[in-house]
Amino acid sequence: MKKFLAIGAVALALTAAVTAGTVAYTVSASPTADTALELAASAAVLRQGSRGGEVKEVQRRLKQWGYYSGAVDGIFGAGTRKAVIAFQKKNGLTADGVVGKATYRALGMNGSYNALDGNSGSSGSSSGGSSSGSSSYTSSDLYVLAKCIYAEGRGESYTGQVAIGAVIMNRVKSPSFPNTVAGVVYQSGAFTAVTDGQINLEPDQTAYNAARDAMNGWDPTNGCIYYYNPAVATSSWIFSRPTVTVIGKHVFAK
Repeated sequence: MKKFLAIGAVALALTAAVTAGTVAYTVSASPTADTALELAASAAVLRQGSRGGEVKEVQRRLKQWGYYSGAVDGIFGAGTRKAVIAFQKKNGLTADGVVGKATYRALGMNGSYNALDGNSGSSGSSSGGSSSGSSSYTSSDLYVLAKCIYAEGRGESYTGQVAIGAVIMNRVKSPSFPNTVAGVVYQSGAFTAVTDGQINLEPDQTAYNAARDAMNGWDPTNGCIYYYNPAVATSSWIFSRPTVTVIGKHVFAK
C-alpha cells in the first residue's frame, strides 16, 4: 500500500511539472543525446503557463505575422494564448490555444515538430518544412551542435542561438572547412568555447531546439560562415569580413 501511494505521489509531481511547462530531473551521469531528446519531447507542448526560449520563438513568429502585440518575453500568458488561437483559426487548426505538433508545423518550427513526432532528424519526411535539411545528420551531430550553441551563445536570443548553429552548418557545407559537424566545431582555434573548455557544458532544451532548426535549414544569417563579438574580438582580420547582419552581441559575416 505504501509503495502504491509513493508511485501515485511521483505521478502527481510529474503531472504538475509538465503542466508548468518544465520537467525537473536528476541523473547520476551526463545525459546522452537520446535521453536529452526524450526530455525535450516530454516538455515540448506549450500552453498557458509555459516559459522559456521555445515560447519566445512562438511569440516572435506570431508578432512578426501580426497575431501578437505583447512582449517577446518567453512567458506564455493570456495574450500569447489569444494570439495562438487566432493563428490556429487562420490556418484551419483546432483553436485550443495549445502549441502542439500541428501548430508547430504551421509555424515552421521544424525542430519542435520533430521532437513531438519522435523524429530524431534521420528522416525529414514529416518535418513539414525543409525536408532534406537534417536527413544526413545523426543524433551525435545534433548533440555536438547543441553543445557548441549552448557554450557559445546561451546568453543570446533564440534566433541568435539558431544563427550560431547556422554558421556551423554553413561551414560543414563549405569546401573551406571540415565536412562534418564535429570537424567544424573542434577545428583548432575555431571556437572560443572549445579552447576554454565551455564546450563540455551540457546543453539545455533551447540549445537542442536551436540545433534542430539550424539543421532543418533555418539560417538567420543568410549564409554567413563567421561570427564574432566586437566587444571582445582581438583579430583585426575578422573585422575585415563583410558584415551581413547583427543579432544580439554577435556580428555575422561572410
